[in-house]
Amino acid sequence: MSFLIRVQLPDRPGALGAVATALGGIGADILSVDVVERTSGMAIDDLVVELPKGRLPDVLITAAESVEDVEVDAVRPYAGVLDTHRELELVEEVAEQPDEGLAIFTEGVPRIIRAGWALVVGPAEGGARTLTASTAAPQLKTLDLPWLPLARATILDGEASWVPETWRELGTELAATPLGKPDRVLLVGRPGGPMFRAAEVARLAHLAGIIAVVLSG
Repeated sequence: MSFLIRVQLPDRPGALGAVATALGGIGADILSVDVVERTSGMAIDDLVVELPKGRLPDVLITAAESVEDVEVDAVRPYAGVLDTHRELELVEEVAEQPDEGLAIFTEGVPRIIRAGWALVVGPAEGGARTLTASTAAPQLKTLDLPWLPLARATILDGEASWVPETWRELGTELAATPLGKPDRVLLVGRPGGPMFRAAEVARLAHLAGIIAVVLSG
């Protein structure tokens, strides 16, 4: 089974190699590594790893944190496709099928930023309505989003009063960005975490800005 493990580690030569060695020692196979953020001598990396059958994910935490100054932010099952769409490939796909562009974009975003789901929402009387939804997204036709319109990309409070109870129960981390205009917004969720980092939200905003231009062309 594959898992996504997010680790905080010192931004120094050999640190990631030491983590890889520790994970290899428990039979974990590292399938991919993405740098999420680098700040103040620390790095945040996402590792997709495969565990042998019968091994519990807790061993990933124990192994990674056996390396000095390494902390595990979160571990969760990962069912994404490893040769995922990256930004340019997704933009090209949207441009080739503009009539389906919004739906294609919504489906592709979770694979790029490793979220659980994505929704594009727009204004509706008394709230907001779902325009498109990715696979595994909550099936909600309307939402009460008191922060609409949204001026810029932001990390949202997953415990706020507007958040549906089921999302709170799952510990869903949330982020959102305008999609061409403040009242059309891309909302992404990670049930169970890990939390969104500033660099990820900036990446999301950049991608949404490009897609908005493509769809308006």
